[in-house]
Amino acid sequence: MDRTHVPVVQAVGLTKIFKDFWRRNRVAAVNDLNLEIRRGEVFGLLGPNGSGKSTTIKMLLGLLYPTRGRISMFGRPPTDVATKARIGFLPEESYLYRFLDARETLDLYGRIFKLHGKLRKDRIDTLLEMVGLQAEAKRRMGEYSKGMARRIGLAQALINDPELLILDEPTAGLDPIGIRQIKDVIRELSRKGKTILLSSHLLADVEDVCDRITIMYGGSQRAAGTIGELLRHEDRTQITTEKLLPETVEKVGELVHDLENKKILNVGAPSDRLETFFMKTVERAQAANVASSGARAGGKIPEFLGSTQPPDVIASLVAAGTTPVVVPVKPSPLRRKRPRDEAKRNVLDQLTKPKTAPPEETPPTAETVAEAPTVEPADHPVVPEGDRGVIDALLDARKDKPDD
Repeated sequence: MDRTHVPVVQAVGLTKIFKDFWRRNRVAAVNDLNLEIRRGEVFGLLGPNGSGKSTTIKMLLGLLYPTRGRISMFGRPPTDVATKARIGFLPEESYLYRFLDARETLDLYGRIFKLHGKLRKDRIDTLLEMVGLQAEAKRRMGEYSKGMARRIGLAQALINDPELLILDEPTAGLDPIGIRQIKDVIRELSRKGKTILLSSHLLADVEDVCDRITIMYGGSQRAAGTIGELLRHEDRTQITTEKLLPETVEKVGELVHDLENKKILNVGAPSDRLETFFMKTVERAQAANVASSGARAGGKIPEFLGSTQPPDVIASLVAAGTTPVVVPVKPSPLRRKRPRDEAKRNVLDQLTKPKTAPPEETPPTAETVAEAPTVEPADHPVVPEGDRGVIDALLDARKDKPDD
């Protein structure tokens, strides 16, 4: 078998049945599903809520074991650790640490993939710019809206420059600007050679970006093919011209009737989609510098998300049975210790300073004894002037106390 043509994702007879406490079959979430996703295409997994899309994705990621069937990712089992390093995943719900800000969140995921400091910092900067959150990078995740959290979720899914990007409901909670941006990102990543699996129940989003789709219902595949094959009306012809006069349209209708014995079904002016009109309106407002506290328009796709190795190198590695290295893994440098505060340093120096022996006393001579002043014995010990009042009060109280 030629390994250069191995599909990125392949599932045969995939079935997942959830059982109850008594091990009885309760729900057939996925039933006999066949999938094949080729390198460099955008594949849509469609279906209403509860159709088995998320369960399928969890099995592809190795998070759930199938009841029956076979799965391969890059020609390997989904539980292979080296395979997981080549995948980026945006779950349906972004599980983010509430008390970390955007930079700290991306830094955490960068460390998980063992990206060294300089590379990690550069990727964080470019990804924040791409998703339009560079101005909100210091806000905690708990303060983010759902749409902003989805943007950070997309950035974390791309931090390791994956070959396969799996997006589960990526536009959930996003405003029309965010939805358009996500679709633009998907198109650009596809042009750069990434393979993308998009799961959604929003049909308009999938129609704009996907090459092929599979529609699921009740855990089973109900339709599959390219967008053009599934949506094309083979029994109709559409002609678009510049604006015609009513008399011309009438003559065209007569001609069609005379030659084909058919009639024109619809005549009207073409119109923009609502999304296109909305984006034009927002772009005019942004050009007028209208203030907004939400996420900004995203920037361009980072350069590191391009192919990390030439196609011929990847093909040769795959042919040899070797997994191509996507992200250069380098040991992170040791963290430098912070210099101690100067005051703490002085205290430690005093505590650790070796004690020196006291100077030897000179034996008294006859002259020093004669010169020494005579000290009368005191009734009380000599105490500092400031403490004498306290000592006197304690002694007076002792005198007034009767003997036991």
